[in-house]
Amino acid sequence: MTDSESRTDALSEVATWDFSDLSALFINCSLKRSPDISNTQALADIAIGIMERNGVAVEVVRAVDHQIAVGVQPDMTEHGWDRDDWPAIFEKVQNAEILVLLSPIWLGEKSSVCNHVIERLYGNSAQLNDAGQYAYYGRVGGCLITGNEDGAKHCAMNILYSLQHLGYVIPPQADSSWIGEVGPGPSYLDPGSGGPENDFTNRNTTFMTWNLMHMARMIKDAGGIPAHGNQRDKWDAGCRFDFENPDYR
Repeated sequence: MTDSESRTDALSEVATWDFSDLSALFINCSLKRSPDISNTQALADIAIGIMERNGVAVEVVRAVDHQIAVGVQPDMTEHGWDRDDWPAIFEKVQNAEILVLLSPIWLGEKSSVCNHVIERLYGNSAQLNDAGQYAYYGRVGGCLITGNEDGAKHCAMNILYSLQHLGYVIPPQADSSWIGEVGPGPSYLDPGSGGPENDFTNRNTTFMTWNLMHMARMIKDAGGIPAHGNQRDKWDAGCRFDFENPDYR
């Protein structure tokens, strides 16, 4: 081992956290069906590898491989569709403490598939957990973006806002991205793209992954988000959690 490698090892703490009871779901919103190569999945594989090496159970769903009906109801077969694979995917969402949405960039925006997935997440958001909170409370969310045009931060901003609005906790540095040369440049996995070697992307992806695991660990150990002041069932029953309405003075 060289002196440089020894110094690097000394700087890196050995992880002492136990994440073995956590699970993560990565929903890949590529426009490409399997088995076509997904550049966004290649970036996600970095995060998946870190999670799996730390005991997190990880599952990946490529949305376009499934028949996900259009709409904002939990099961669209109850609204005229012959088939809807979303209820089965939502069960995976509910079983995971961590959700990571993956999207390419098209015309500066997240993919239409990603927007579709968020719409279906929204369709379940009014459901309540056992504490009377909205369904996604107590879970953490992040996102990964790739493309060869501008818009990574815009996409992440939109995705992370959507997730927190639905009830997800967004930890610090909950996104990472790679964009190559602006215009019709190389994609992440193309030879010579520099994507897999990019230190900025690799650092952000690693930080995002650890922040998701740490936040999920903290929330699970705390028994979830405290159930006071955010329970829809109690609000509907008349409880106002110290809200003072001057109209009723």
